[in-house]
Amino acid sequence: MSQEVRVAVFRPDDDRLTTAVELLDSLGATPIADPMLEIEPTGAAPRSDADYVVFTSKTGIELAAEAGWQPGDVTLVSIGSGTTAAATDAGWTVDREPETYSSAGLVELLTEEVADSHVNVARSDHGSQVLLDGLKEAGANVTETVLYRLVRPAGAGESTELAANGELEAVAFTSSLTVEHFLDAAADRGLKAAAVDGLDGAVVGAIGEPTRETAVDHGIDVDIVPEEATFEALATRVVEAAAPSYTE
Repeated sequence: MSQEVRVAVFRPDDDRLTTAVELLDSLGATPIADPMLEIEPTGAAPRSDADYVVFTSKTGIELAAEAGWQPGDVTLVSIGSGTTAAATDAGWTVDREPETYSSAGLVELLTEEVADSHVNVARSDHGSQVLLDGLKEAGANVTETVLYRLVRPAGAGESTELAANGELEAVAFTSSLTVEHFLDAAADRGLKAAAVDGLDGAVVGAIGEPTRETAVDHGIDVDIVPEEATFEALATRVVEAAAPSYTE
């Protein structure tokens, strides 16, 4: 690259952020680590009397395992490859995984088989209503277990100041909540309009369609939505788009 490509990343301040920063470094970008999500476990565990238990994140798997929960005879459902990998690490076998890693994909996957079954959805406090409604429409008895809450960390928002000053080449939004917390952090600083305007001059990436829709609903133009809903795919596409072209 002929000049610095600063990419804001908003993952929780754990191994996900470390991995994201390392990946961006390897791609030749300058990571701006600004975690917009902090995990607060509730101490709850998935239901033991369910026919199906649906996990929608790696974090949910890890917290359930830490709580000593075991799948037993339930049909274990994972929203996607990262969540499935976490289940494998916990010693569990995933029985169902959708082709499309989303709430709608889970509904499509299960709709023909869950009538009259008890489906427990184990996830964060910000899960999509699409999943619960779709399973209910399929005839399932649906319960929800909130395993953790997602809050905005105190002090988050360095990236909003850079955006407002036109000092970001790219951002990588990894959930609808990272979009909302970015804007909340900007608003706290009196920079919301300036930060949104600043993103017009940057490459904006969203990890999937729901995240893109949230950004657009808040006036942010999205340039990149990777086919594969992984951070690696998102970061690679965003850096490629943001890297300035030049002639030697």
